Amino acid sequence: MKKKKVIKCLKIILPLLLGVFLITISIYRSTEEERNQLYENIIHADLFYVFLSLFCGFSSHLSRAYRWKFLLAPLGYKIKLHNSFMAVMSGYLANLGIPRSGEVLRAASVANYEKIPFEKAFGTIISERVADLIMLLLILSIAFISQTEYILMVMDNYQINPFMGVLALIILFSLGLLFLRLLKKSTIPIIVKVRDFGKGILEGMKSILSMKNKFAFIFHTFFIWGMYLLMFFLIKFAVPGASIIDMGQILVAFVVGSFAISVTNGGIGVYPIAIGAVLALYGINQQTGEAFGWVVWGSQTLLNLIIGGLSIILMPLVNKK
Repeated sequence: MKKKKVIKCLKIILPLLLGVFLITISIYRSTEEERNQLYENIIHADLFYVFLSLFCGFSSHLSRAYRWKFLLAPLGYKIKLHNSFMAVMSGYLANLGIPRSGEVLRAASVANYEKIPFEKAFGTIISERVADLIMLLLILSIAFISQTEYILMVMDNYQINPFMGVLALIILFSLGLLFLRLLKKSTIPIIVKVRDFGKGILEGMKSILSMKNKFAFIFHTFFIWGMYLLMFFLIKFAVPGASIIDMGQILVAFVVGSFAISVTNGGIGVYPIAIGAVLALYGINQQTGEAFGWVVWGSQTLLNLIIGGLSIILMPLVNKK
């Protein structure tokens, strides 16, 4: 029991420590003049564009909540939009504490207030993530095509071998298939329970194939990611000196930032440093690039903190009956 508590604490503490460590290293390596420039770029950000970016972020979250209704409908559940939205925002807030815990909280919330079986709700969230992964890969492909020269230069500088990544995915996929085969044939009681739980998740995942509003789902998926890109793009007009960043560079930085968020709790520490490092490859001032990352991350994190916190408070009150 103690071991489980230690592991749970480490999942929270280690990513936070990594973020704090990276921030400390970044500050230590910069000169006082560079730190002052970074600070000036952040505090002099144009709030008009910051609020426009926040509106885009809010619109994407609302669209995600509405899109979820399409996946739950084939399972026979009609979720209320306000509950769907508050569950989504509660999940974003949870991810700031423990990475990827938001999906569990989101499914648990609708299981409690909408009486939807947890495993089925969780299965629909997995289907969502598959659709989102496809969109991210699409943006990655566009970024790679438009910025091939720079991406190859980065791979060469950091000795990144993409074929090793593909090989690792193939191995993981093969091990997953082997595990599923063993799971299917086992008669051990605890494994049977896991298998039954997995069937519920699979049923939720299959809802994407049987939903009636496929075109609406696709539209909302493109809208969500369009808003993500626009919210990111608008910050170039907010941060002093960032207006020279072109769309190709924005795409590369956006993709890197998306992966950076998964490393620590909501990208704390990693996100702005990663954005600054990527933009520096294009000759963008390091402090301008990091200020860009801090404004994007800070504004959207504040939005998730406020609305996510209100959602956790209001959800039981709205559903008190």
